[in-house]
Amino acid sequence: MSIRAKLAWTFIILLIFGITAISSYSILFIRNYLLEEGEQQIISDTEWLSITIENLRQDEMFETNLNEAARTSGYQISIYDESGVLFASVPYHEDVQAPDRLADERRAELRASSNVQLIDDAETERLMAYKGVQSDENPAQYLQVSIEKDQIYAPIKTIRWIIYTGMFISMGLVILVSVLFSRYISRPIIQLESAARDIAGGNVDRTLDLDRDDEFGTLARSLNRMADRLRADNEEVKRLYDKQRQFFADITHEIRNPLHTISGSLEMLQIDGLDKEKKTQYLETASRQTERINRLFKDLVTLQRYDSDSYFIEKKSFDMAMVLDDVEQLYKSWADEKGISLEFDETSVTVFADPNKIEQVLENLVSNAIKYTNEGEINLNITERETDVIIEVQDTGIGISEDHLKRLFDRFYRTDKARSRDKGGTGLGLAVVKSILNAHGSDIDVESEPGKGSRFWFTLPKQESA
Repeated sequence: MSIRAKLAWTFIILLIFGITAISSYSILFIRNYLLEEGEQQIISDTEWLSITIENLRQDEMFETNLNEAARTSGYQISIYDESGVLFASVPYHEDVQAPDRLADERRAELRASSNVQLIDDAETERLMAYKGVQSDENPAQYLQVSIEKDQIYAPIKTIRWIIYTGMFISMGLVILVSVLFSRYISRPIIQLESAARDIAGGNVDRTLDLDRDDEFGTLARSLNRMADRLRADNEEVKRLYDKQRQFFADITHEIRNPLHTISGSLEMLQIDGLDKEKKTQYLETASRQTERINRLFKDLVTLQRYDSDSYFIEKKSFDMAMVLDDVEQLYKSWADEKGISLEFDETSVTVFADPNKIEQVLENLVSNAIKYTNEGEINLNITERETDVIIEVQDTGIGISEDHLKRLFDRFYRTDKARSRDKGGTGLGLAVVKSILNAHGSDIDVESEPGKGSRFWFTLPKQESA
């Protein structure tokens, strides 16, 4: 059974039960009220009837006057003499006859009290009242006044019809309102269920337009936020998947090229009669490609540790001049071979970082600067500030166009793939630089102009942050 049907039946049953209970209680209450009013009325009427009968003369008009009193009051009137014998009873009905003699106990009670005695026996269908009378005009000593209870309850038939009619009309309205109300209540639930099912099925573009200020509206907004989050997560997963796929494709490509070169060199070395100079050339080629693969895997290990190892860096205080001196000694001969001036700042300043990783950053930046600088100079400068230092590597090389700057630090991204491979690059150097500096809470910045050179810089703290 659907929730709409459940709600409708629940409302219908509850409201019908409530209407029926109220109607039954109303009828019972009115019935008891009419009986109480009838009792009070018969007591009052018995008082004035007793006075009327006391003043009736026993002549030819006695019976006529007695009938008129019965007709006017609507009661059956029975009169008993001092011995309790019935001598008059009006109006006469064969099915309702007064007893011929009043019981001695009743006469004794009436003599002892001047009040009206009301008899409401649940087993009888008549309500009766008794009163003692003292008349000098006729032999009446005891008066019995009675009326059928159905006469008292007569108005309730009309009231019951009115109540039942109203009850059935109300039930019809209840059914109609219950159906409409259940639709109103269930509509947002059905919409929410449909939206949740679509979202669970992968349709994260589904939105729920439910303009309500109640809990349904809050839930709808939560589902929309969840769909937005799932949509964003899906887009991120897709982006990461595409990036990973491209990453593995690049790795495969980067390894395949040097392997082909090594394989070709080994095949050439197997040729009989190959002169010594050629053998040396092919061995050097194979060695360079082997070193290239070695650097590639070294960079991959660095990036993998950055992605997964919380202990990727181990910070400590050290003198930046010592790291610069090591880097200068490593690359000075290469710069001299190309006729490039390599100038390093000898300022002694203590920083708080991982010295090995910072040295790796500078090695990548300086080696890139030497690769892409054919003439001029490369400067490595340190600018000391109050709480940190700025380290910059500036060259007069070929420069980088603005189109490439945004993706310059992406893994395996090259501005000129053919020239980069010719220079032995892995396409991961700047990605490694960015990962190391990000792990330090810093970042790498660049500005460049084609034909005029490039400038890379980053900051390091002078002491451990609190």
